[in-house]
Amino acid sequence: MMASFGHGTRRHPRSRGRTWSRTGPDRATLGIIGVICAVAGFFVLGIILGPVAIVCGWLAMGRTWAGSRPLTAVVALVLGAIDTLLAIIWLAGATTPGNGMLF
Repeated sequence: MMASFGHGTRRHPRSRGRTWSRTGPDRATLGIIGVICAVAGFFVLGIILGPVAIVCGWLAMGRTWAGSRPLTAVVALVLGAIDTLLAIIWLAGATTPGNGMLF
């Protein structure tokens, strides 16, 4: 009865088809989410959706600048940065005395 000692399912607990982590979205999905957030940020809530797009793009790139980068990740990162910069400029202009009025 001790023939199966040490050869249980603990060595290979996963099936062969499931070799990646299922704890979160993969890089392609993060890139697409980042592009959607960046484009939507140009129209509404740019100060929130811009940084979200930057984070999604950065995570989709694998948190590194080296190596090959997916196009959606780079687009999400760049558009998110532009979106955030425009939102900051818009907020800074909205808080000036007179709100741009001549008097």
